Amino acid sequence: MDLHRKLCDLLGEEQVLIDEPMSRHTTFRIGGPADYFVRPSGSEEIKETIAICRDASVPYYILGNGSNLLVGDKGYRGVIIQIYRNMDAVRTEGNRIYAQAGALLSKIAAEALKNGLTGFEFASGIPGTLGGAVMMNAGAYGGEMKHILESAEIITPEGQCMELKAGELKLGYRTSIVAANHYIVLGAVIRLASGDREDIQAYMEDLKRRRVAKQPLEYPSAGSTFKRPEGYFAGKLIEEAGLRGFQIGDAQVSEKHCGFVINKGNATAADIISLMGKVADRVEATAGVRLEPEVKRIGEF
Repeated sequence: MDLHRKLCDLLGEEQVLIDEPMSRHTTFRIGGPADYFVRPSGSEEIKETIAICRDASVPYYILGNGSNLLVGDKGYRGVIIQIYRNMDAVRTEGNRIYAQAGALLSKIAAEALKNGLTGFEFASGIPGTLGGAVMMNAGAYGGEMKHILESAEIITPEGQCMELKAGELKLGYRTSIVAANHYIVLGAVIRLASGDREDIQAYMEDLKRRRVAKQPLEYPSAGSTFKRPEGYFAGKLIEEAGLRGFQIGDAQVSEKHCGFVINKGNATAADIISLMGKVADRVEATAGVRLEPEVKRIGEF
């Protein structure tokens, strides 16, 4: 039985797409077709999908909202497994929020607000899912996932389900044991503190105003393009290198915030990669610091 048939038998034909443009599934709005794009609805379907891929020696990649991802113009040879809207349940018990990996951080923030729980406000404007946030220890405005995570449920590449406590996740700057060991996040428990709803909402609105004022939200991007070098800010180094507004094709260093590379309309992955390389070279030449990409790359370029 061929790969397509096996995936359809497991997930249903409507959940298995062939030659799906990845530009539809990344916040950069860039990327060629994936051979297969599948949408499982639970841990068992994820485990079985991985097993099918392993048996067929076909690569796979776990995708959430595609908010920190650049897919090559020639697409992805393998299976994209999207954990998103089919797995986005969120519920609250006391001061804990239980959320599946596909839940958007904005949805979890709204749940926290509704229940008068504080500590998650920092993540309310991050355009990603919980799974990705756990994997890379997402953070903003002084907050990080490691500050509020109690535990996460994961699947190993071999198909074993485990619950890892926060200390076992080895959460660091944009990294974790999840990323290092190629685990897949199924869900997590977030522990927050009781707070005043009006104060929580006011703080979230203040953060939103700051994002709108400082970040180029009107253009497709993958958020912060480079990691923060120790002792520096990537955006400031790029600006000091004279690269504000620097452009290759439709890829541009944002004039609003130099830490963001944006797609002005029809940028290709090749444009983005070329621009990032030239920015890193120029910053190294002017400041002696080599910027490292925060954006993950997959597929054929």
